[in-house]
Amino acid sequence: MLQDFLALIYPRNCVACGNSLFKHEDQICNYCYTNLPKTHFHKQQKNPIEDLFYGRVNLVFATSYYLFHKKGNVQKLLHAIKYKGNKKLATLLGSWFGNYLNEEEKLKSADYILPVPLHFKRLKQRGYNQSEEFALGLSEKLNIETNTTLLIRKEFTSTQTKKNKYERWENVEDVFEITDIDALKNKHIILVDDVITTGATIEACCNVLNKIEGLKISVLSIAYANK
Repeated sequence: MLQDFLALIYPRNCVACGNSLFKHEDQICNYCYTNLPKTHFHKQQKNPIEDLFYGRVNLVFATSYYLFHKKGNVQKLLHAIKYKGNKKLATLLGSWFGNYLNEEEKLKSADYILPVPLHFKRLKQRGYNQSEEFALGLSEKLNIETNTTLLIRKEFTSTQTKKNKYERWENVEDVFEITDIDALKNKHIILVDDVITTGATIEACCNVLNKIEGLKISVLSIAYANK
């Protein structure tokens, strides 16, 4: 009865569609859980994210959970995660995606999940790293450790949101650094970001990581935006 009373004062609504949630639903209603546009890229022999990085970064595996459409429901999820303090949603999506990829053979050899890092100033502003929260959900289901100390962002940069492809690349060039090269030698890491658009941020990370002997890289994200 108390829960029902609180629901009247603080209604629980689906982050995607805005409809009321049933008691058993968490953040996203069952309809949206089923119908949000999933990429299914991991089932394709050659997918758009692999094509995006072809000739730029050598990847073991790459996929995203959702397709991003401007003003669509996936954009609402990302907006809630990045700008409305809903870090629990990022972890939930990571958990769902981890279940989705649990039988993916190419990921079973991974040693670490590395979220794309935020600069400490941005981290202080937001209070958390949305990519790290997503990574924690993945870790739980894939049983792969999330590491937040091996890859760091050494320079503060402006947001990528309204930048074109060249400006995005220029904005993140030479801003990442490895803190312990030996710890990553001959390892397989999963690099995690919230959304992949031009691939500039992931490529900037990989340009640093690719200098490490024997390192293999896979890439996962919440969403892929085809611009």
